[in-house]
Amino acid sequence: MKIKKGDTVKVIAGDSKGKTGKVLHVLAKKNRVIVEGVNIVSRHQRPSNAHPDGGIIKKEAPIHISNVQLVDPETNEATKVGYKFDDGKKLRYAKKSGKALDK
Repeated sequence: MKIKKGDTVKVIAGDSKGKTGKVLHVLAKKNRVIVEGVNIVSRHQRPSNAHPDGGIIKKEAPIHISNVQLVDPETNEATKVGYKFDDGKKLRYAKKSGKALDK
């Protein structure tokens, strides 16, 4: 998986196209990610102990990983992700700027 929790991504397809946000959760088995402020859905919630008032709750829904692209930290544009080895460690890097994404 080329995208990890905490990465900043840009949506390149779908209803939320053009929006950027931070990855909150990665669902690797389903090839989906949950991005902050993207793909907001309304859920009708019955009153419970967790939500005593109930009502309509807005929350982020998962989006397919192919519809998001990593944002280059240097240029602030969407970029592809590459891998290279440095001192025996596999590191991710942004292909547009060549800057390493992992520390």
